[in-house]
Amino acid sequence: MPPAPPPYIGRFAPSPTGPLHFGSLVAAIGSYLEARSRRGSWLLRIEDVDAPRTVPGAAEGIIATLARFGFEWDGEIVWQSRRLDAYRAAFEQLTAAGHIFPCACTRREMADSALARDGSRIYPGTCRNGLPPGRSAHAWRVRAEGTVAFDDRIQGLQEEDLVRDVGDFVVLRGDGQFAYQLAVVVDDAAAGVTDVVRGADLLGSTGRQIHLQHLLGVATPGYAHLPVVVNTAGEKLSKQTLAAPIDALPASAALAAGLEFLGHTPPAELAHGPLAALWAWATAHWQLDRVPRRAHAQAPAGLAATGS
Repeated sequence: MPPAPPPYIGRFAPSPTGPLHFGSLVAAIGSYLEARSRRGSWLLRIEDVDAPRTVPGAAEGIIATLARFGFEWDGEIVWQSRRLDAYRAAFEQLTAAGHIFPCACTRREMADSALARDGSRIYPGTCRNGLPPGRSAHAWRVRAEGTVAFDDRIQGLQEEDLVRDVGDFVVLRGDGQFAYQLAVVVDDAAAGVTDVVRGADLLGSTGRQIHLQHLLGVATPGYAHLPVVVNTAGEKLSKQTLAAPIDALPASAALAAGLEFLGHTPPAELAHGPLAALWAWATAHWQLDRVPRRAHAQAPAGLAATGS
């Protein structure tokens, strides 16, 4: 008889670069309901590893907004800024195994490189075999090798040739900041995360993360990438596109709109009723198969209005 699968552990991991917007809410709803429908745990992690981009007070605002919307996380909140020793240990493990090399290339020098699908520049391998004479490291990169393939539960089969499509990628910047790609892999492994449900804007990061998981010898979770919410111009809702915060919106109405975006239509009266009733309906009716199989979709009217 095959062994029973491990208990489901999911997570929501916002970056405190500003308040939550409707796109953030959609990602939180999808990850939360998938965990609860599977009778699993839902963890909350604040991804503040990139100190220069962290906005003071944003994390506390995110936590308060999630609580006001009725999200209930399991265990203590994890703060990436308090886990630098774990990232350093993983970096040293990769270095000792020969997977990391120093890179002297600047952003200006890479400006003509082709774009990966997540918008980053594909590294041409300039420093792969050693730093040019007289140059010092601006970053440390992991060697990209092989092809990564995985079956995303929403977006379908994904395949990425790491050398061709991504190139060697940064895990430690010259300013001492560990990269998101390394931190998220270390944190998911430490928490025993079995399934990652997040926005499709991060689909292009998944190949790199699976590559790091293999190099570090940790488990690869299952992945499901939800459609990204975009504004009328087709831009992802974000601080950069002045997405309106949701912290002051009526919670039940905004939650119902998020459910509809994800292919679930609660009874109209629940959008104006108590949150507990809407959450009970959502948990009982949630099915990941109902989520639209697309990479992005426009926000409902009034929920992508620009902030000031």
